[in-house]
Amino acid sequence: MENEKRAFIPLNLAVLTVSDSRTEADDKSGQTLVKLLEADGHRLYDKQIVKDDRYQLRSVVSQWIADPEVQAIVTTGGTGLTGRDGTPEALVPLFDKTIDGFGEMFRVLSYELIATSTLQSRAVAGVANGTFIFCLPGSTGACKDGWSKLISAQLDYRTRPCNLVEIMPRLLEQ
Repeated sequence: MENEKRAFIPLNLAVLTVSDSRTEADDKSGQTLVKLLEADGHRLYDKQIVKDDRYQLRSVVSQWIADPEVQAIVTTGGTGLTGRDGTPEALVPLFDKTIDGFGEMFRVLSYELIATSTLQSRAVAGVANGTFIFCLPGSTGACKDGWSKLISAQLDYRTRPCNLVEIMPRLLEQ
């Protein structure tokens, strides 16, 4: 539910594609996320493609987490079950807190589209140093669904009864 009396607050977002084979020319999932976040009024702060290597992933995401200008990060890829899928193992240790409901809701929504195949998704989210991190599967459909059905509303200050934007000032409380 959206509240028209509240003003939209654009955020700076970083997009990370996790892939051993994609290039900027064929990164449809990353490009889709950029289009969606910009269409919603947010700003793309940075976009990168990184091989599915936990240390490279941690390096890029750690830089964004340390940058006070980056308010949210969305990753695509590396959330499956194969030997090369390591996004959760790479990034969950960086989280100060896990947003358990994100993965749960993502799989509920995916069930409507891909039935029990959704159990193969390890979509996760968390917060680190006041930065929200959302890890989506690598398919364009998963990125569209994850953004439009979950992330978009939670990164919109107008969403009621509550949203992630309104708690941002309190994320670094001790």
